[in-house]
Amino acid sequence: MKRALLWIVPFSALCLTMFLAMPGIVLAQEAPAKKGAPAAAPDRLFFPHDMFWGYGQFDLAPPHNEIDPNLCRADAGISGGVNDPCNAFARYMLSGYVEIRPFGRTQLRRFFLFGEPKFLFGKNLPQTLYTWSVDAIGVERSWGAGIYLAKGFEMRVTQHFLFSRFGVRDRNLGSADLGPNGPWGRYNTIGVRKYFGQRRD
Repeated sequence: MKRALLWIVPFSALCLTMFLAMPGIVLAQEAPAKKGAPAAAPDRLFFPHDMFWGYGQFDLAPPHNEIDPNLCRADAGISGGVNDPCNAFARYMLSGYVEIRPFGRTQLRRFFLFGEPKFLFGKNLPQTLYTWSVDAIGVERSWGAGIYLAKGFEMRVTQHFLFSRFGVRDRNLGSADLGPNGPWGRYNTIGVRKYFGQRRD
């Protein structure tokens, strides 16, 4: 549970900061430009006004379509039935992506840090138990750094961690338990991302 709080508290604080900052950003983007207005002053070198970007998302998986974090075998209900302790199939997912660009000028403005947590909740067993429980299962997370190159290209270094279980699920859950690897396991990557097109408002 302590590990859960280490991620939930900073993520909640970051979401709250983004929520409080969003109205000012929207108003600034929608304000009409005045003729003859002086040119905008250059942004600060450290911690510019638009250093945060990201999104938060809530997902609900309907019955018979639960999210499988690969912690329990899909046939766990065969041996233990509805009381099998390995019931870590999620009904709800709270996820987000946060990008921080701490520099506003010079070539350093191309540098950014990012984080992408996914919190899972539920208590379900395929073909055996379907509930609307919000029991905490755990968090899958990754973070990294990148550099914007040019023409929509970015180079990224990503660290993905093992799935962190919460509460009573932070132990072996019986014969159906698949271990701590989660859906992707632990890995590091160096990658290139290309953006294309333009989103509609």
